[in-house]
Order: sequence, then C-alpha cells, then structure tokens
Amino acid sequence: MRFHFDPQKSQRLRENPRRGIGFEEAQKIFDRPYYLDQRSDWPEQYRAIGWVGERLYSLIFEIREDDEGEFYHLVTLWKSTREEEELYAENT
Repeated sequence: MRFHFDPQKSQRLRENPRRGIGFEEAQKIFDRPYYLDQRSDWPEQYRAIGWVGERLYSLIFEIREDDEGEFYHLVTLWKSTREEEELYAENT
C-alpha cells in the first residue's frame, strides 16, 4: 500500500495539540484492525478509524491512481471522538 500526503500539512497536524500526530505516524492505522466507511461521494473519501500507539485516530483519505497503480492520498486526521470510539468497538 502506497501513501501520498502534503508534508507541510502533516507538520501542521503534528504541531496541533488536538491532532498530535502527522500523516507519517497515521499510516500505522492500516497495520492493525481498523474500521472503514465511506465519508463522502464527491470527492469519494473514506474514513478509517484505528490505533496509532495507544490512541484511537480517525483518518480521511482518498483512493487515487497513477502510473504505478493505486495509492492512498491522506487528507486529514484527528483523535477519534467518543462516538467514533464506540463505532470502532462495535465493528472490529
């Protein structure tokens, strides 16, 4: 699985206390069981809820394609809300 993201946005997310990590760390969501749903139809975006270290995060991404095939374009992330924590617990 390949990932793409804006490095400057990743740095801003890491520095934001309400986020706490950048896209580099957020890729770890896909290393463990995660909950996935479709966030919007246009643009077609997905939400993955999963663990990074000891904290549950929500990550918005798009599936894009280039000459090398599909990749995940990471859009934004945040520490999961209580509702998202419950959704994760019920579905994984």
